[in-house]
Amino acid sequence: MILGFTVAAAVVAGAAALLAAVLGLAGRRPSDLSLAGPALVELLLVAQLVISLVAPAVGNAPSGSIVEFYAYLISALVIPPAAIFWALTEKTRWSVVVVGVACFAVAVMFVRMQIIWTQQGA
Repeated sequence: MILGFTVAAAVVAGAAALLAAVLGLAGRRPSDLSLAGPALVELLLVAQLVISLVAPAVGNAPSGSIVEFYAYLISALVIPPAAIFWALTEKTRWSVVVVGVACFAVAVMFVRMQIIWTQQGA
């Protein structure tokens, strides 16, 4: 994996988590502002998928379990759309907090995927 991409993606997901949590705890209902973060995080996850498919072909093979890596990636790909769906169906302040928790979970998963790819098997 690309360390710079992982750091940037984890920071963006963390910022989206913080923004959504603050907005939710401040009583804001779902809006474009609170849902833009998880949408951007989903785009970063799709980019992560593309990178992980291309990386072994260019000499950056994983050192850890590829099954575990893809289990994390596929799980992470499901989380932001599920959180957005939740926020759009239950238009309360707590659904925005759930969006924040989802983005935080994905931030942690980005870091874990980097560890699996580069250090776990070493």
